[in-house]
Amino acid sequence: MDDLSALTRYQLDDARASAHGRSAHLFLHDGPLRQTVIALIAGAALDEHNAPPAASLQVLHGRVRLTGPGGGQELKAGQVAAIPHERHGLQAIEDSAVLLTAVTEVPARTHRAVPAGAGARAARN
Repeated sequence: MDDLSALTRYQLDDARASAHGRSAHLFLHDGPLRQTVIALIAGAALDEHNAPPAASLQVLHGRVRLTGPGGGQELKAGQVAAIPHERHGLQAIEDSAVLLTAVTEVPARTHRAVPAGAGARAARN
């Protein structure tokens, strides 16, 4: 079990010391599920990139702009948003840390074929 407050502080310190103004730590990796704390200093950004099949972003500290189609949206500490399925980026308005929760693959759904009339037979029985 990781302490998100401690991870947030550590990643912010690491981002402030980085030449690129950002830092990330993948702390949960369970099959297709990933959780990462990402820190960006004010003005730093993650360039546009492709979206995973499913993801959310929770702001742990600061304010960020999630960029993408339609101009994106601004989020502040405590807010959560779904990541757009289109290409998107992330810009720090002030020193910020976010929790990215992503599912890297979605298993193909298997549908059982129901023989014609089977539903009607089940309803009569």
